[in-house]
Amino acid sequence: MGPMSKSLRNRAVEAELMDDLSIGGTELREALRQLRLLNRIFVAAAPTLHGVKRLWENAGKPGSLSILDIGAGSGDVNGQLLRWADEQGIGLAIWLVDVTEEACEEARLIYQNEPRVQVRRGNLFALPEECADIVTGTQFVHHFAEEELPHAVVSMLKAARLGVVINDIHRHWLAWAAVWLTTRIISSNRYILHDGPLSVAKGFRADDWKRLGQTLELPAMYCKWRPLFRYAVVISKAQQSLIGGVE
Repeated sequence: MGPMSKSLRNRAVEAELMDDLSIGGTELREALRQLRLLNRIFVAAAPTLHGVKRLWENAGKPGSLSILDIGAGSGDVNGQLLRWADEQGIGLAIWLVDVTEEACEEARLIYQNEPRVQVRRGNLFALPEECADIVTGTQFVHHFAEEELPHAVVSMLKAARLGVVINDIHRHWLAWAAVWLTTRIISSNRYILHDGPLSVAKGFRADDWKRLGQTLELPAMYCKWRPLFRYAVVISKAQQSLIGGVE
């Protein structure tokens, strides 16, 4: 794994197939369905819930909460948020926003009988200001290059009233190997085979988050490693009340 460790030292710059909006169709929809299985295998929803709980508690545990999930894909990770809201008696409203119609169609199918979830096609940089309490991005920000990342996070912050939760991949050779192997066991879809391992190579390490916090002048940005090979990053609009650091 020596060469692999070396190649993961810095974030990969290659574009994922899902970033090419000129392709898509049934192959992309199949990839989104298989991605839901990968999300269950790698417990993708847990870090998002961890961050949302933190902002909710910091806000005094309000009885109602609105969440906008940007780059939502199928939006499947939000099922765990809905179950948590039921347990806590929270009136939850979720907007799923994605740039592709294929993702929106898949999300509408999943949540067709869930009135708390609305699906809209849209772009991060066109979101209205303070349009939701919390803006989440699960496996989303790794799609942005290093120089684009601060602008993307600022756009998420502008759209949020309470704060932002980012859940993204730890760039590590064990995570890369696990994703490479798992994708080849469960799929023959070119999106999954190409983008799965690449998404790990485009992921983050603790130093990347520290650098982002410094660039955005967010000394209290909370960042915690979570299973399985994820980081939960929480940025509050009331920075002084979320004391954290990068762990």
